[in-house]
Amino acid sequence: MSRVIAVETSDVRFPTSRELDGSDAMNPDPDYSAAYLRIVTDSGDGLEGHGFVFTIGRGNDVETAAIKALTPYVLGRNAEELLADMGATWKELAHDSQLRWLGPEKGVMHMAIGAVINALWDLKAKRAGLPLWQLLGQMTPEELVDLVDFRYLTDALTRDEALQILHAAEPGRAQRMATLLAEGYPGYTTTPGWLGYSDEKLTRLAHEAVSAGFKQIKLKVGADLQDDIRRLRAARAAVGPEILIAVDANQRWDVAEAIEWMGHLAEFGIAWIEEPTSPDDILGHAAIARAVAPIPVATGEHVQNRVVFKQMLQADALQVLQIDASRVAGVNENVAILLLAAKFGVRVCPHAGGVGLCEAVQHLSMFDFVAVSGTKEGRMIEFVDHLHEHFVTPIDVHDGCYFPPTTPGGGSEMHTASIAEFTFPDGGFWLADAQTRQVQDVEVAV
Repeated sequence: MSRVIAVETSDVRFPTSRELDGSDAMNPDPDYSAAYLRIVTDSGDGLEGHGFVFTIGRGNDVETAAIKALTPYVLGRNAEELLADMGATWKELAHDSQLRWLGPEKGVMHMAIGAVINALWDLKAKRAGLPLWQLLGQMTPEELVDLVDFRYLTDALTRDEALQILHAAEPGRAQRMATLLAEGYPGYTTTPGWLGYSDEKLTRLAHEAVSAGFKQIKLKVGADLQDDIRRLRAARAAVGPEILIAVDANQRWDVAEAIEWMGHLAEFGIAWIEEPTSPDDILGHAAIARAVAPIPVATGEHVQNRVVFKQMLQADALQVLQIDASRVAGVNENVAILLLAAKFGVRVCPHAGGVGLCEAVQHLSMFDFVAVSGTKEGRMIEFVDHLHEHFVTPIDVHDGCYFPPTTPGGGSEMHTASIAEFTFPDGGFWLADAQTRQVQDVEVAV
């Protein structure tokens, strides 16, 4: 038996806003950041669980406090009991009535629960000696459905229906694992498309994306129509007619505005329009989807829980479902969302980028291919070429594909040196940055 002896949080921030990496119509100056969590036991095996909530800067203040509020549920607990029944562990955290009141099951606390759950899955996978995608892919259908809270889902997906989906995919699991290891999983890249980039940088990065084997790129849109038309024209000229181009409005538009705007962009052969309006507006997304068809609507990175995803699927409000590794309450809830997508026959193309999101979410898509949907058809994982060097197991992306990690764990562990350097405000980078700014202020004053 081992017990959890430490639950440590770190406020890790990277200054990506200075190069406008990650910039879009709603978030012009994001600093990619992680409210980071480390779970330590006294087992003596040296294995730890690591998780995080992705933010774009100051949100770390709030999320680290939320994670600390969950510490009593983990600290001092029997680690084997927590890991043996992850469905029960998820419910214990998500169903705390006083913390649930802050959502319920959405927002800051729900994301913090996801960090704790993902850290426990990281530890569970390390103890099993398997990468998370493979650990999940080897679980029985019954074990997998035991992870899911079916409350609020049964009008769309029952436990028995979920079991049928998983049993139907079971015979080909071993072959699909082998295929995945040999071929990888398709990716697409947003690297060329940040809104703050010049046309010259967009064009150069689009050329590089095609040379790297990507079959789809994505551009941020929504701030200025004429700028969007000009940038899409440049992107289409750079990649040619065969490469897909998706666009992402990052929630910028009202419903009517989204429909009108997309009418102007349709000539460029749009692969999908992502987050055209508020992520909470189910009927608005449905109206947009009807009006802009055959352009698919994609959304999910800000969809708050499995219940909203259920309704979006029921309303045919999305045609591309985008799970996120740290928006909902961790692996368990994402398993539920993947099962919902399979029930409705909707393809899943995860949101990634950020800091650590690529490393984490790849496991979920690979598990989906192995044990749920059984297909990679039309499916891609987002790729952004930022900050991977800070992770113990960085993604392996080449020839336009993600190749599955073989290192045990969930992929979310950062290097100790990176955490120390970029912890805010006392890490080495931020201390030096503050000193530089003080000198500059003195020089300006003089």
